[in-house]
Amino acid sequence: MSDSIRVVRPEDVSRTQTSEATFAILAVCTGNVCRSPALERLLARQLGQTVSVQSAGTHALVGHPISEPMTRLLRSNGVDGEAFTARRLTEDLIKEADLVLALTRAQRSLIVELWPPSVRRTFTVREFARLLEEIDASALPQGTPAERLCAAMPLAVARRGFRRTSAEDDDVVDPFRLSDEVYATSFMEITAAVRMIVAVLVPDRR
Repeated sequence: MSDSIRVVRPEDVSRTQTSEATFAILAVCTGNVCRSPALERLLARQLGQTVSVQSAGTHALVGHPISEPMTRLLRSNGVDGEAFTARRLTEDLIKEADLVLALTRAQRSLIVELWPPSVRRTFTVREFARLLEEIDASALPQGTPAERLCAAMPLAVARRGFRRTSAEDDDVVDPFRLSDEVYATSFMEITAAVRMIVAVLVPDRR
């Protein structure tokens, strides 16, 4: 990622946002029908028009909608889960993203294997949320979420490795074809990470 804000081309903008976006986030899970679309929709709702959010799957169920249990959870939190079709992760999608948020460490590794230069902009979502919490938010500009994200990225990268963590700390559980209770756990892990991210990037929403 360059030091300046990259203006996203209109054709690159999220299905849930407009061409005003100046910072692009890509959420990645396995099938792109549970975790990553939920993360996409939650972040898009909270971060506003200067940040575009898209999602994809390493082994996507291409063309499928968001799974019904996850759609219900999104709807119960006032978030639209409709008008979505899963798609497969590609090198081009990674290249177009300023930040890539995987749902597990294994997916993070697959992303970096697919396009190695992405290593410095690829995190698990729980890892990124934790790193944002650890930085000095007063060092970020009093600007848009996109501007604050651009300033936060190098600070988050610099915090990596300061403490040892496990997959249990970084991964979001995969609920696909499991019980409603597992879906609820997965959704809770995603929403907790989103809250931490939003608290730093949109401080007036804390």
